[in-house]
Amino acid sequence: MSLASPIQTEADVLPVARARAAETEELGHLHPEVVDALVAAGTLRRWVSADVGGEDATVTDVLRSIEALSRADGATGWCVMIANTTALTSHRLSAEWADTIFSDPGACTGGFGMPSGIARVVPGGLEVTGEWAWGSGTDHCTWIGGGVRVVDDDGNPAAAPDGATTPFAFFAPDQVELLDTWHVSGLKGTASTDYRVSKAFVPDGRWAQFVAAAPRVDAPLGHFPFFGALAGGVAAVLIGLAERAIDELVLLGEKRPSGSRKSLSERAPVQADLARAKANVAQSRSWLHETTDRVWADAASGGALTDQNKVDLRLAAAAAADRCLEAVDLCYHAGGGAAVYETSPLQRVFRDAHVAQSHGMIAPRMMEPLGRHAFGLPTDVTRF
Repeated sequence: MSLASPIQTEADVLPVARARAAETEELGHLHPEVVDALVAAGTLRRWVSADVGGEDATVTDVLRSIEALSRADGATGWCVMIANTTALTSHRLSAEWADTIFSDPGACTGGFGMPSGIARVVPGGLEVTGEWAWGSGTDHCTWIGGGVRVVDDDGNPAAAPDGATTPFAFFAPDQVELLDTWHVSGLKGTASTDYRVSKAFVPDGRWAQFVAAAPRVDAPLGHFPFFGALAGGVAAVLIGLAERAIDELVLLGEKRPSGSRKSLSERAPVQADLARAKANVAQSRSWLHETTDRVWADAASGGALTDQNKVDLRLAAAAAADRCLEAVDLCYHAGGGAAVYETSPLQRVFRDAHVAQSHGMIAPRMMEPLGRHAFGLPTDVTRF
């Protein structure tokens, strides 16, 4: 497919992302042709609520999309994950602001949800000052969000007029300063830089509360656990990266290591590593999708989701990320000397995967509270 060909479907985006992957990494942000392709295909807004022109796609459908795009290019898959996750706010924003932010087919949102900013109630809204890390894709976003803590004039916990205490507030791009901090080993093309605002005015309703608040839109996506969708999305990036690592190892199969009479594909340890990697990916995807589909069915039934639903999602996502990182490592080390060069896609996958696994939603430390819950011990699952 020519890069000049019209983009009509998500499948059309894959060759563009793959062809521009090296340039994306060099630029430190998605190549403009990749962004244009994603916008044209509607890939950045599949989780936008149908009442403002979105698709309301199932969670598993978007996980599959993230996996495929991450297989083509990790940075592209990551930015699609961030855009769709923040698009879930369309089910919780006021109707006016959901329409303003998301009704444009070219809309793309991003930001970091942890309440690192400080918000004070002022006439007509909130005044926000704060700085956030992991601003993935903020350079191509039409709206940028950040989690905040609402406080009073003395700095004590307070609430917005609608009762929100730790909302995700949206800022126009001209309210946000993007900082030059994204100098990293992997996922370089995600432009996940720090960003900040100073005394930014956020009008009433231009924020969404994820914890202990009912969605405005009564739809499965509105009821599906936000943090479960986010964790699943990060895991999907790692599934796609692991698939790409397998692809690249197979392509290296005919190479003969120095001093060896056998090609990589003829060496028994490499054969075993490839088999383990493929099993890891298949098992990870199967459990993640099965769990996601089950919780989706519960959300679609209209019943209240349980703590166990949330725990199941987080465990499946964390386990998938762990197993897929192992798959990437197996392929990288099996690739031998050819994998260490910067020109090797396998080397880029290795770096991208290790950065992806540092995300708090699926990081190894998540196993501790999940294990605690499995023992029946008191466990705070508020942000599960």
